[in-house]
Amino acid sequence: MLRGLLIDKVNQVWSTDITYIPMAKGFMYLVAVIDWHSRYVLSWELSNTVDTAFCIDALEKALDISTPEIFNTDQGAQFTSLSFTKVLLDKEIKISMDGRGRALDNIFVERLWRTVKYENIYMNEYQTVPELRSGLKRYFEFYNQERLHQSLGYKTPREVHFV
Repeated sequence: MLRGLLIDKVNQVWSTDITYIPMAKGFMYLVAVIDWHSRYVLSWELSNTVDTAFCIDALEKALDISTPEIFNTDQGAQFTSLSFTKVLLDKEIKISMDGRGRALDNIFVERLWRTVKYENIYMNEYQTVPELRSGLKRYFEFYNQERLHQSLGYKTPREVHFV
């Protein structure tokens, strides 16, 4: 659905994915919803399990802000589940799924994960979940409001998203 589509406005395409966050003892999972045009992180959630509920929580928080035309995900069980797709279909949002095993189809979220890990996670050896949650909250505020993006003409995601 997205191949060859010109992404030229906010809320045209959103995307989501889950990544693994190593901690001093154990690990957590992080899901985020990002706008493809502005790179703005609309919402994120942490969980110690890879269940559908925390993905739906992140989706619903993002939908409290706005609604995309298209929502892109990989073909993970959380995102293909009836409960997740129902939230999208009830809002008449078109669903786009990456090709199996094609992480580059979701390049903006993959790039976000690399940035979050190298600029925050790997530099802070988080000991507890509250510490991780607090650190990620600060980082995503920085990412959206202060971090300049070359691909956005050296603007922040917030500057592009809320024009």
